[in-house]
Amino acid sequence: MTKQGAKFIELHTHTLISDGVLLPSELARRYEEAGFGAVAITDHVDLSNIKAVTVSIRDFCKAWPKGRIRVIPGVELTHLPPEQFKGAARFCRKQGIRVIIVHGETLVEPVQAGTAEAALRADIDILAHPGLIREELVGLAARKGIFLEISGRKGHCLGNGRLVRLARAHKANLCLGTDAHEPSDIPSPAFMRAVGLGAGLDEDEVDSILRRAWRTFAA
Repeated sequence: MTKQGAKFIELHTHTLISDGVLLPSELARRYEEAGFGAVAITDHVDLSNIKAVTVSIRDFCKAWPKGRIRVIPGVELTHLPPEQFKGAARFCRKQGIRVIIVHGETLVEPVQAGTAEAALRADIDILAHPGLIREELVGLAARKGIFLEISGRKGHCLGNGRLVRLARAHKANLCLGTDAHEPSDIPSPAFMRAVGLGAGLDEDEVDSILRRAWRTFAA
């Protein structure tokens, strides 16, 4: 917990259910030991694996013991053709998924053009590492209350400064995420704070982002 009372929450992680290396229980335990109050498991899905992954993550989160780190069921819709986002998001909601992330158009992967707009017009929660987002789409995210991710992951983080500037101008929601895939990716709360500060936020803004994320996804 920060000096201002904001609890640390990680909203973008992967396990061996997709391309990570840790079991969900080990991921949760490592985040708990690192000092986080909540973590979302958001493994990659497209239409090939969406049924199996949503059931696995939902059931794991339901079985996680009370009184420990909060574990939130999520997915990351990844490299879908833009016309598939609405249907995929509806399916995930019906399966009990609480955090729907979309793998945004980034500087380091060949994400299809049009992904950001299609995702923002679907029922999603977070657009991940959206370094190439058009300014008018930041306004759309703000109107819909969709969070835009400040990324702590190498390469994906290159657009963070631009994202903060646009989000301030349009009063869009921001969140912090590290896109963890393996033990070495799991941050300390201090590192997560540094990601926000390095993107151009001040201390109060980081705390505000953490509190909003907690209220939205973990309360």
